[in-house]
Amino acid sequence: MKSIKNINNLFWAAIVILCLAACSLDEYPRDTAHKEGIFGSETGLILYSNSFYEIFPGTYDGVYQIDDDSDVVARNNVATRFIPNGLSAITSSGWSWSNLRNINYFIENCEQSTVANKNHYLGMARFFRAYFYFNMVKRFGDVPWIDRIIEPDDVATLYAGRDDRFFVMEKILEDLDFAIANITLEADPTSQRITKNVARAFKTRVCLYEGSFRKYHTGYNMQSTANTWFQEVVNTANSITGHSLSQGTNVYREMFLQKTPYMDETILCLALDAGLALYNSRNRRTVSPTYGNRPALTRRFILTYLNADGTSYTMTNPNWATTVFVDEVQGRDPRLGQTIRMPDYMRTENGAPVVAPPNLQQTWTGYQIIKGLYDERFPFDDETRNENAHHIYRYGEVLLNKAEALAELGQMTNELWAQTIGALRARAGITGATLTTMPTVADPYMVEFYDGKWTDPVLLEVLRERCVEMIMEGLRPDDLTRWRLGHLFAEAPMNGMYIPALGAYDFNGDGLIDAYFHDGTPPTGITPAPTSVIDVSESGTGRRILSNGTHGEIIWNPGVREWQDRKYLWPIPNNDYLVNPALGQNPGW
Repeated sequence: MKSIKNINNLFWAAIVILCLAACSLDEYPRDTAHKEGIFGSETGLILYSNSFYEIFPGTYDGVYQIDDDSDVVARNNVATRFIPNGLSAITSSGWSWSNLRNINYFIENCEQSTVANKNHYLGMARFFRAYFYFNMVKRFGDVPWIDRIIEPDDVATLYAGRDDRFFVMEKILEDLDFAIANITLEADPTSQRITKNVARAFKTRVCLYEGSFRKYHTGYNMQSTANTWFQEVVNTANSITGHSLSQGTNVYREMFLQKTPYMDETILCLALDAGLALYNSRNRRTVSPTYGNRPALTRRFILTYLNADGTSYTMTNPNWATTVFVDEVQGRDPRLGQTIRMPDYMRTENGAPVVAPPNLQQTWTGYQIIKGLYDERFPFDDETRNENAHHIYRYGEVLLNKAEALAELGQMTNELWAQTIGALRARAGITGATLTTMPTVADPYMVEFYDGKWTDPVLLEVLRERCVEMIMEGLRPDDLTRWRLGHLFAEAPMNGMYIPALGAYDFNGDGLIDAYFHDGTPPTGITPAPTSVIDVSESGTGRRILSNGTHGEIIWNPGVREWQDRKYLWPIPNNDYLVNPALGQNPGW
């Protein structure tokens, strides 16, 4: 969205036209010049509506860090939400309404505009209002629904309570349907503008979340309404046109490395540009031992990857629990080698190729992420210099949303399977019957992976595919929440490679020791020195041990993690509650 960012600079430079900054619901944009300058021309509507894009994840962080706080990623430390007594009404955040005021001010004035194409811009504004409210509902549950400018003397509204989350979700759906009906741009060749297809893609995400939430959070007694939302996912996904899965041998990895993304699959992205000093820190946050969360995938998740012939790895390998890294990654779903470092992974240092197997100084588990990371070390590992675009919505997710909704509705057929899950696996390079035929037997490993919540083989395979395809794209925490599997945030092990005995390990057969595990007595006289020397003799926060003492899986301990069901919703921040006690507080807080 570099062009949008440029336009936004002009917009905010013209801040003398409108005062958009505010700190509470009673402060709203006031005229300092005639509104006609903005709402009287399409150019004015364009300039104003471009400000809405600031609501998306920032260029620096993007969405790739969201999955750090999930059940399948080991990270440096424990997020505040999962630290015992870490999250409270005092530490809670996110109860911010400035973006909504900006949007509602535009809507109310644009509705009075005489610009011929105003409904297109109203559609964009209502898309962003839906985006804003969806994030608020996910975080806080009940929230006040406000679809107009609040006057300073409107005490009844300013100090009213919250509206029911299910009512607000219906209003979100109304906004998205309006956006789809009125946005005139079907698709954008740069994948940087809000289009009908962007609104449709987002709607599939929203409706899938809500359908699952209603079905699995049974305490609300809304299960009977879940299928309506699942059906909306299917219908909306079917209406998306002009997009397809990118094809190519290594395309799964390559599509996340592009400055200009692949437009066939990318529905919406955030483009970056060194010339505009727009970067992300993906390499640095993942690789640097002193910066960021240093996320690594867990073995629990790695074992879900299929074999390359589409069969289950854990069902076909009776010794999977004790198979070492160099063997367990062979003959697997090709996406595995495009997501983590394999034994033969190569990168470059100042352009010169170097062999770079997993580095246990940089990864807690040994499953070192490369998805979205440049292969070149300098300067990207040490500085925030990545220019690869952030994917916000892509067609692969739409197919997964549709497949999950079909499975939930009991409407999946072999034909629809081939068009969704089969298509994703075929693009990845998987072969076999799994491309065209639904499974009939549940994989025991997948049943256990989700703590026995599901035994339906079709749904379990859809969920396997969803995590494999979308890992590190920011969906996993919301998935656990909507499925009511929050306990996995705290209970899923941060486990890594299986290590059969203490001693030296060469992960790629080049004769160099990549890791040396010891029980308190580090090695001496080894030349060249091992890349990583790991003492597994003592447990505790910030340490790694082996699950069986002198052998077993690497177990990383970032600190104590805790889950309580009240954490499905964040507490209303204490300061906001004190200002308006009518807001109440979420259960358990």
